[in-house]
Amino acid sequence: MNKIKQSLLILSLLIPCLATEARTKIPLTEGWMFSKTPATGEARQWNIVNVPHTWNSEDGCTPDYYRGGGRYEYRINRDTIPGDGRLFLRFEGVSQDADVEVNGRQVGNHKGAFTAFCFEITDYLTEGENKITVDVSNAPDPNIAPLEGDFTVFGGIYRPVALISLPSTCISPLDYASSGVYVTPYDISSESAKVKVKAKLDGEELANKNNLSLTVNIIDPYGEVIESKTFKCDKLKTSKAEIEGKFKIKNPVLWSDKNPALYTVKAELLNGKTSKDVVEEKFGLRNVSIDPRSGFYLNGEKHRLKGVNRHQDRKGKGWAISNKDHDEDMSMIKAMGANAIRLAHYPHSSYFYDLCDKEGMLVWAEVPFVGHGTESREFSDNISEQLRELIHQNYNRPSIFCWGLFNEIGNENMTPVVELLNSIAHEEDPSRFTVAATNQDNKSFNNVPDFIAYNTYPGWYWADPSTMGAAIDWKSNERGVGISEYGAGGSVKCHDQNISSAPKTDGSYHPEEWQSKVHEGNYAEIKKHPHVWGTFVWNMFDFASGGRKEGDTNGMNDKGLVTYDRKTPKDAYYFYQAEWSDTPVMHITSKRHEIREEDTTPVKIYTNCKNPLLMVNGEILGSPDSFDGVVAQWNSIALQQGENLVEVTGEYEDKKISDNCRWIKK
Repeated sequence: MNKIKQSLLILSLLIPCLATEARTKIPLTEGWMFSKTPATGEARQWNIVNVPHTWNSEDGCTPDYYRGGGRYEYRINRDTIPGDGRLFLRFEGVSQDADVEVNGRQVGNHKGAFTAFCFEITDYLTEGENKITVDVSNAPDPNIAPLEGDFTVFGGIYRPVALISLPSTCISPLDYASSGVYVTPYDISSESAKVKVKAKLDGEELANKNNLSLTVNIIDPYGEVIESKTFKCDKLKTSKAEIEGKFKIKNPVLWSDKNPALYTVKAELLNGKTSKDVVEEKFGLRNVSIDPRSGFYLNGEKHRLKGVNRHQDRKGKGWAISNKDHDEDMSMIKAMGANAIRLAHYPHSSYFYDLCDKEGMLVWAEVPFVGHGTESREFSDNISEQLRELIHQNYNRPSIFCWGLFNEIGNENMTPVVELLNSIAHEEDPSRFTVAATNQDNKSFNNVPDFIAYNTYPGWYWADPSTMGAAIDWKSNERGVGISEYGAGGSVKCHDQNISSAPKTDGSYHPEEWQSKVHEGNYAEIKKHPHVWGTFVWNMFDFASGGRKEGDTNGMNDKGLVTYDRKTPKDAYYFYQAEWSDTPVMHITSKRHEIREEDTTPVKIYTNCKNPLLMVNGEILGSPDSFDGVVAQWNSIALQQGENLVEVTGEYEDKKISDNCRWIKK
């Protein structure tokens, strides 16, 4: 790319950038050069790519997907960057080891695939063209978590990158790549709430006599400034400083799933009356608590967490997904009626956390401590740093109610690491719980977090779906119990109307009907145990796991309620929609089982409608043989040779709701 084209590109990027008078954020999206690390003696092969980008978009579902190195280069002309202050590079996610250079000079290194990092590059730039180089590797590293996991570790700069232009003294972007503004609500009730605001400032002017001040405005969900305070910065005598103030809000609007009201803190750094820098942060006012005997509470009211787990990848894109992809995921989760998400097994995109704040989703956010760790100082330092980054970058989010410390670690020699993480979480953020997901009983590390939840799969890896109740009773204790994972594999290509036990779980045959039966049986037992503080279906979407050889597609975990490409909700999706949503649901199961060989068949529907009725080939067959308010079934319905039209109807308030399908009897 020549200099003229590069300059035009930068100018075009400035049009949509977010800016105040002095702060400018320029997305670095188009025109990156990329090359995989070549074998010794071979020349580099370059391609032009857009960021976000991963080199595993095509091979991520194969057991030998590429885990190695790659190089990104970007050229930028200093003359096209507005302002004459300080410049910072902020990466939201690079997998998983990143070395950053500017004009051949080392700027910094970051280890960890899922959290943002920010480097100042002011002194590295020169007039005219500058070259940014990022050497990236997703090769396994015993010092970088996760060390294992049932998911593909996609490589690359797979989340957005931005160049941030700031004045010489500013609200710092360097505190674990956070916004530099932290909001802590406390003493929250329907009558009043208190808020502590802390801003981190950076710049040599702070250490000298100056005319600087920081004005902090609290803006309500309707856009009105309800409190404002100004703090002088002329006696700080340090180039790095914290400004802290307390505010009181009368008659607060509480954040909830039904009304996700968001307040705004606007922190403005001024030199006299001239604005130097502005940061705005959303926050919410809400109380959460867990009673081991009765479950989860939101704003003092019992609140059943109807949760799902989510991985961030999708077909043909891996981890390099767009805001539109995030929107689609949230839309499908909301439409199903879920009100909570465990964002497994690592920190997710800031854009998706934004969606959770806006949509009233309660979030379990966790670090990638998966399977096992090592006792090395390097490993504990790395997972500790990833936890601090997760907390600092997402501190203000009302959606996040807990910090997850581990998932299914296997050996008790990791207990000291869990203890370290627990102390860090409470030190950095005393306002939230710590939790963890385990698949083992009676382990010392289970006793470290504030609350523990279990990954358990009755009806899939062991026993019958109805034994979920016994599992809950066994695992319940004085700290209560949560179910962090449960579910079963399911293929939209495999069908069996008479299946009565789990198929071979590591085989290719995963009938959709058995997945549905597992969820029906599991959730029936969960509903009988109101003290369970949260349950999270595994998984919302099918996801890549390169080493798997099971289900209808190798390299895939098919426990999702929706296919990997997001095009096909499985029957179990509609089961939860009928259980959880406030919109009418009428869904005939096994629609995809179009070719039938037996003379009779069961007809099963998922619905939240009243008075379901069945009609086959125009003949009214009446009410179901069984109906528990969600699952209705007609046991033995005769099919005629050739095509059969199956129709069901029900009543939702004053509306008639229907569904239909066609089955062919051979």
